[in-house]
Amino acid sequence: MKRWIAALTVCVIASLAHAADLTSPVGLWKSFDDEGKPSAFVQIYQDGAELKGKVTQVIPGPGKPEHPVCDKCEGDLKGKPVVGMLIMWGMKRDGSEWKSGELLDPKNGKVYSGKIELTDGGRKLKVRGFIGISLIGRTQIWVRES
Repeated sequence: MKRWIAALTVCVIASLAHAADLTSPVGLWKSFDDEGKPSAFVQIYQDGAELKGKVTQVIPGPGKPEHPVCDKCEGDLKGKPVVGMLIMWGMKRDGSEWKSGELLDPKNGKVYSGKIELTDGGRKLKVRGFIGISLIGRTQIWVRES
């Protein structure tokens, strides 16, 4: 009986250790296109004092390529696969937001200023890309996967 309780305790502790920290954007997120359809999975991770995000999987819509490349990107990213691509970098915590970062939109190849903020108790992520000031831009809501 003692071994069973010990094994159960270890399992509970291990599962808590792997549970998502809902106070941080670090983790796996499902992103959505502007029509609200799932478009990709993005892994957000800590790199020093900044957050970065990399595409881990694309969810192709009807008639879309299964393995898209960034045809409209410039420089070294032109023609590269979207899966594995760094699309978020430089996000630094400022109160309840992470900002002063940049976001790459692989569909149009453009890089935008960006900020992110957890909502819904850490289960959703408000991702805002903009040019110049934050008022001129667009927002997507991503959903935590892990």
